[in-house]
Amino acid sequence: MPNSSTRASAPDTVLQVCPLLPALESTLSERYRTVRLPELSDPAAFLRDHGDDVVAAVTSARVGVDDALMDALPRLGAIIHFGVGYETTDVVRARARGVDVSNTPDVLTDCVADLAVGALIDVMRRMSEADRYVRAGGWGAAPFPLASSVSGKRVGILGLGRIGRAVARRLEGFGVQVAYCTRTPVPGVGHRHLPTAEALAEACDALVVTVAGGRGTEGLVSAAVLEALGPQGYLVNVARGSVVDERALVAALETKRIAGAALDVFTDEPNVPRALLESDRVVLLPHIASATRETRAAMGDLALRNLRRFMTEGVLLTPVPEASPSTH
Repeated sequence: MPNSSTRASAPDTVLQVCPLLPALESTLSERYRTVRLPELSDPAAFLRDHGDDVVAAVTSARVGVDDALMDALPRLGAIIHFGVGYETTDVVRARARGVDVSNTPDVLTDCVADLAVGALIDVMRRMSEADRYVRAGGWGAAPFPLASSVSGKRVGILGLGRIGRAVARRLEGFGVQVAYCTRTPVPGVGHRHLPTAEALAEACDALVVTVAGGRGTEGLVSAAVLEALGPQGYLVNVARGSVVDERALVAALETKRIAGAALDVFTDEPNVPRALLESDRVVLLPHIASATRETRAAMGDLALRNLRRFMTEGVLLTPVPEASPSTH
């Protein structure tokens, strides 16, 4: 149900803030009075004239609901994110206004963890680079350079939330020594805990970043962390581009202060620094960690269940935690 300022005479509108999964968009239109904000010829006029009709907003993890949009929706009661991240929405501000916020946890954990491990194998074994080598005809001229093994290595996981723990479980099958960094040790976890990102990087051959995005983790993988990782170390980021100091990463790669990186996320997506595009020691992915048909369908289903629960009972199925997002 909408918050206490609901006007009985106003139609209850669901605002679709940005493009979403086509199946999710279709179901929203079929089941609810839905307005797609990006398709309006004059979004500002709609918000001015009909903003008080909106009781729920459905958005993506990348877009969220910014403060200006939130202020234009006086009857807003719920913000529903398609995705696990929600740092693009000021959750504290929303809740102070009586607006609850949800995301889609758990359903994408396995796919993101699969891709993180795959990216780690790819960059350490130089698989994408080897593919380019074969396609360019290099194999006939000279053997491909040796790569680094994954089995038996020391891998640090920065952020041991759902995804971090799933990565750790997968890596155990490679005989990897897993360590992790969070603010405090995670109960029931037998892996070695290190108190800072720099200490973790120094103790590992590869660093996998799964910490939540947001102001609390911005630039967490700093120049000092990359320096601690060292010239034989590898970085894998499946979290948010903001977590890594991208300029420091470019500099570390160009001066060979780290061995390589596999990146699914970037600071200014879809723009990727030219230095990364031109480096053979970097695996570049277009933010696809959760991009499988099965996972996206499950995310859409959970977003719809959150919306249905709110519209019928006034509560959300998977509300985000009270604190700002961070598994660091």
